[in-house]
Amino acid sequence: MRGDAERYLPRPVARLVEELIRLPGIGPKSASRLAYYLLRAPEEEARALGEAILEMKQRMHFCSQCYNITELDPCSICADENRDRRSICVVEEPLDVVALERTGRYRGLYHILHGAISPVEGIGPDDLRIRELLARVRLQPVTEVILATNPSLEGDATAMYLAQQLIPLGVRVTRLAHGLPMGGDLEYADEITLSRALEGRREL
Repeated sequence: MRGDAERYLPRPVARLVEELIRLPGIGPKSASRLAYYLLRAPEEEARALGEAILEMKQRMHFCSQCYNITELDPCSICADENRDRRSICVVEEPLDVVALERTGRYRGLYHILHGAISPVEGIGPDDLRIRELLARVRLQPVTEVILATNPSLEGDATAMYLAQQLIPLGVRVTRLAHGLPMGGDLEYADEITLSRALEGRREL
């Protein structure tokens, strides 16, 4: 059902507002401002935005090894022979990889879960890329798994679950050190904070 404000909008604008509201961090007011910005923008600008979105959806997919977003499979990190293949850093989202790579302090591989365990949202272990992580650890010469899930209730619960599954496999399991703000996301942390968290990681 359309909201009170949307019922007074022309249908094409209201539809765009409805779609923009689906994006994370975009509320009704922000969606309306974006919609009217695009309405006033030159047609080439709006067309370029639409084409960029379609191109991303058509050309991007998940790396078959680490499940990062990539244009080529395997991704550039997994394909890099200079990376330390004995270490896997587990993160929640692809943007976390970008944040950690900016530090220049980690030279191992990654594994992206695409979320965190959250019973409130109905997300359990089977909804994440956990089975694939365990298979990698069993098949590859991995000696350390760094759990770099976010410092939140969901991130901590995910890290605890992963540790329970990984430790019996005979690998060293570590967690990023404190210093990251509780409830914050890795993607928003600065390079110095992330570097210190990597260097001070603790064993579980």
